[in-house]
Formats: sequence, C-alpha cells, structure tokens
Amino acid sequence: MEAKSKLEKFIVTLLLVLGGISVSLPFIWMILSSFKTEREVLQIPPTLFPQNPTFQNYLELFQSLNFDVYLRNTLIIVFFSMIGLLLNTMAGYGFGKFEFRGKEIWFMVVLVTMMLPGQITMIPTYLILNEMGLTNTMTGIVLPGLIVAFNIFLIRQFMVTVPDDLIEAARLDGAGEIYIFFKLIIPLAKPILSVQVILTFIASWNSFLWPLIIANDQRLYTLSVGLSLLQDQYATNYGLQMAGSAIMVIPILIIFMIFQKYLVEGFNVSGIK
Repeated sequence: MEAKSKLEKFIVTLLLVLGGISVSLPFIWMILSSFKTEREVLQIPPTLFPQNPTFQNYLELFQSLNFDVYLRNTLIIVFFSMIGLLLNTMAGYGFGKFEFRGKEIWFMVVLVTMMLPGQITMIPTYLILNEMGLTNTMTGIVLPGLIVAFNIFLIRQFMVTVPDDLIEAARLDGAGEIYIFFKLIIPLAKPILSVQVILTFIASWNSFLWPLIIANDQRLYTLSVGLSLLQDQYATNYGLQMAGSAIMVIPILIIFMIFQKYLVEGFNVSGIK
C-alpha cells in the first residue's frame, strides 16, 4: 500500500509539473523574446534563450514610443482606483452594519446597476462628463471608476458576517467610527479586500476602452491603448511587442504574489467555519 501511495503521489506530482510547464511556457517565451533582437525573434529554428541579450526593445518603448507617458497615466488610474476601493469598502460597511432610511432601496439600486452591461452606461456617462467639460481629461478617465457596484455588493456581503457584538464592544470602549473601521474592520476584511485589490488592479491596469473613448490626446492614453497602437504600427517587430506585453503582465503577477497569502488565509477561514 505504501509503494502504491508513493507511485500515485509521483504521478500526480509529475502531471502537475508538466501542466505547470506547459501553461507557463508561452509566458517564459514572451519574457525571453523581449530581450532578443528583431532578427533573432524571427530566426529559424527558433531559440529559447537570447543569444545576445539586449534591452533595446525596452529602451525603444520608453524613449521613442511614449510608453513612459502611458505608464504614468496607467499608474494614476490605478492609484485613484484604489482610493475608489476604499470608498467602496466604506459604502459596503455602511450597508452591512448601519441602519438608515431607504437602506434597502439604495442597496437594490446598487444591485440593479450590476445587472447593466458597462457598454449601456458609457454613452450617458460620456454625455454627463462632456456637459461638465471633463472629456479629454484625466479626471474624466478616473472619475467613473471610483465607485464600482460589484465591490460594494461583495464587501457588504462580507460585512454581514462580522459579529455586531464585536463592533459594539469597541464602541463601549470609546472607539470612534473611523478608528473601528480602520483598526477593526479593515484587518478582519483582509481576505475579501485582497481579492478586491487584485481585481481592481487588473481592471485599472488593463483599462482600454474607456480611456480610448473619453480621450483623443495620446498624452492621456494608457498602456493597453499604447500596446494596441504598437501592434498596429509595428506589426512585424515581435521583440518590441513582446517587451510591451511583458510590461503589461509582470506587474499583475507581482500584485498577485503579494496578496496571495491573504487569499489562502481566506480559504482557510472559510474551511474552519
């Protein structure tokens, strides 16, 4: 039985390793190709590792193709999206733990907005921002993304599971609402907030359609829009495209690795419950 168990464990491990390699191979190929020359990328037979590694593709992106501007704009959108996530967390906490007039009606309004595809609200949002004179501005790009109905809903569902007695005990000890929110609720909500941080970062980092609609100035374009322009203008320069794609993907992996331990903690807590 012990030999059979070891064999099964070996087979499962082998399958996982082979599966992991097959899934990660395109990503590894993309990263390595970004350090190749244009000639080597098209070389037959292809090479996995660059023969003469070069940073020329990355230098060209930031020195000649305005990727420094696109990166700055994308980071601004990410920053304000995280501020929006904080506001959404406050709103979810309010819906979950406070009683006020029209609470259920307002929450139903939030749920209804979740059922509407984003494409439906783009035209009214554009018209409103146009009347406010915010088209072709960074404010017009970031403003609609500050409040996300799904974030409010998800956080509210988590807040309902937080015991009221815990909050009441903190209030009896003299803690204010701001202190309770930042020192008690935020630490308790780390698992759900880690999910929200990852999803919010991915959505804001990959923002493409809305910046393309609201802005007609390339100085306001994001990395996704810049990568699309790169694919149109340099369709045959695969090394340059690989470098642009790597810039888009690597930060997402870094954010996931930072917050994955909180995701695991969330699964463990759910299992214990």
